[in-house]
Amino acid sequence: QVQLVESGGGLVQAGGSLRLSCAASGSIFSINAMGWYRQAPGKQRDLVARISLRSVVTNYADSVKGRFTISRDAAKNTVQLQMSSLKPEDTAVYYCSATGDYTAYWGQGTQVTVSS
Repeated sequence: QVQLVESGGGLVQAGGSLRLSCAASGSIFSINAMGWYRQAPGKQRDLVARISLRSVVTNYADSVKGRFTISRDAAKNTVQLQMSSLKPEDTAVYYCSATGDYTAYWGQGTQVTVSS
């Protein structure tokens, strides 16, 4: 139905920046919101940022407020996550998500590693 492809992960030093991108394809008319989650080894997958595609209302985890910014390009069906002032504790696999009325979709994830 919906396919999500992430890009932009990599290795960066503490204090640096990365920009993640997620491209959606398929039945994109069914998507109401998109966002980013992350999961570190041995930990739960947690919300990082989310954006409603119609209202453009955003939601951020407290740990990333003021450092990360989520945005969307409706014409390209993409969502970006600009990450600045990165910390070692930001290290995780980052997953793109898309939510319809009754269905959630996930990308395969992209690794972000922040060295101290």
